Amino acid sequence: MAKKIYTGRYTTENDEDIVVFIIGMRINKRLALHKWLPVFNAMPGMIKELYVNKEELGFLSMETYFGLRTTIMVQYWRSIDDLLSYSKNNLHLKAWKNFNQKVGNNDAVGIYHETYKVSSGNYESIYGNMPLYGLGKALKHISVSESRNSARKRLK
Repeated sequence: MAKKIYTGRYTTENDEDIVVFIIGMRINKRLALHKWLPVFNAMPGMIKELYVNKEELGFLSMETYFGLRTTIMVQYWRSIDDLLSYSKNNLHLKAWKNFNQKVGNNDAVGIYHETYKVSSGNYESIYGNMPLYGLGKALKHISVSESRNSARKRLK
């Protein structure tokens, strides 16, 4: 199904604090399928849970990228408290326990995450002829006006 393209220039409101959470995995040994595939397969269930329960979890949206060895998921959250609360969720804890039992310190697969708390007014975005994407999918998507015509003007 084709995504709707919003022709013209769009941006997002930046009047709320947000959390940007980057998470992913790296396949260090491609042939060690039995080590990295369970890590990879743990994500779809959690992603589904996040989208089904967005409001109550504080999850806003995400984008996912797949490379030859590395995956990256950029997630947007309402708050640090919401993100940390989800980390204690049963589905996430089960996946984390499974990872530690099956992989632990084995060098076949690596995982990583980075968390950034971004204060209102300290982020900006621009989208030209794009479908809803990134912050434009996570926050209020608005047309660029004269008062928001440059990055400097969009940053408060």
